[in-house]
Amino acid sequence: MAQEFRLPDIGEGLTEAEIVRWLVEEGERVEADQPVVEVETDKAVVEIPSPYAGIVLKHGGAAGDVIEVGSVLLVVGEAGEVEPDNLDTTSELVIESIPSSFAVGERHEPSAVSGDAAPIVGTLSEEAEVLAPREDSRTTDAGDQVLALPVVRKLARDNGIELAGVKGTGPGGRITRDDVQAAIDSGEQLSSGEPADTTEETEIPASAPRTPSAGSEREKLSRLRRTIAANMSKSWAEIPHVTTFEDADATRLLETRSALAHRYGRKIPLEALVVKAVLPALDEFPEFNATLDGEDLVMHATRDIGIAVDTPDGLLVAVIRDAAGKGVLQLAEEISALGEGARARSLSVDQLTGQTFTVSNIGAVGGGHGTPIVPYGTTAILSVGRATERAVVYDGDLGIAPIMPLSLSYDHRVVDGAQGRRFIALVIENLEEPALFLAS
Repeated sequence: MAQEFRLPDIGEGLTEAEIVRWLVEEGERVEADQPVVEVETDKAVVEIPSPYAGIVLKHGGAAGDVIEVGSVLLVVGEAGEVEPDNLDTTSELVIESIPSSFAVGERHEPSAVSGDAAPIVGTLSEEAEVLAPREDSRTTDAGDQVLALPVVRKLARDNGIELAGVKGTGPGGRITRDDVQAAIDSGEQLSSGEPADTTEETEIPASAPRTPSAGSEREKLSRLRRTIAANMSKSWAEIPHVTTFEDADATRLLETRSALAHRYGRKIPLEALVVKAVLPALDEFPEFNATLDGEDLVMHATRDIGIAVDTPDGLLVAVIRDAAGKGVLQLAEEISALGEGARARSLSVDQLTGQTFTVSNIGAVGGGHGTPIVPYGTTAILSVGRATERAVVYDGDLGIAPIMPLSLSYDHRVVDGAQGRRFIALVIENLEEPALFLAS
């Protein structure tokens, strides 16, 4: 008997995924737990294994298609069977669990994957389970209940669209995002109590985008850039930012880094030392390692440090779990591995989410001071610039020293300016004398 496998929620509130490529074609045989498709989410490019063994009778979409959680991903059966004519994607579902062999980070031939599929940390989407409509859900003229995913209902609600008046074009009459968008564009489906504004514009608003000139090109933002835009917009809109700028004498830090590299015969990423210098400050000022949750400040027990990684596809933030429990060499090894995984786009969802504090080494690309944006769900981020030789005065004597620019952005709802100064002063003290944090 043919069996349907529906796109599961592989974590972090996934609502949809884009099919990158099929690893098993229609008509070919697949074994249980064998990777069958590669999809792109807002977190990573992942392989999804089939829970069934048999012949792949039907794919739920082609490469490049975006399908929602709970939609049929593929149909598996036996040779000679015919896939169902109408795949029921709207009935109450029990989404298949992911086989135990599923490894989010595993993938084949990274170079074969589309270049626009390297998402960053964070998700802004609604829960994507297919739920039975609430008791007060409107019905269509035929008396059927309105069928729409929560993310579609939210889009309609935010734009004053009455779903009962929207014709669903999805399987089983389900209302899709495109259906709601069409209703928004038409301006004819506003819900009661929210009449359309029929006032004609007599002039173009100042904020209207410029009409493209001849020869202009239009390119759709990649999934990565769309995710970056959404996350940055949310952080900037909801977090009142304050940025403190300071400089640190990096003489001892760079000497320590060189000595460690010489002793152990390996490169020591600067981030490994910066993380170690930051950890005592997070212990002293726990509000910098926290999440503002409504009227509560949740100060995290662990120090899960995010490391910003510049990749060919855009910015990724890889996460070091429990950084406080690791030595410099362990941090160096993990940071190097995370950087390689980020550039190969092979990191798991767990490695790309959940940081409690972030370090961004913009000095690696020649940066100095900056105004880093606090990742949503955290309260602070430290940006480290490139150390350059400058004239400095010590005890009245003029000298030359490598000076490292530091930029600390924090959530002003949680941290006052004086506390921000105290935090970065302790970080500077540690950076300028590494023995202080290496002994801890």
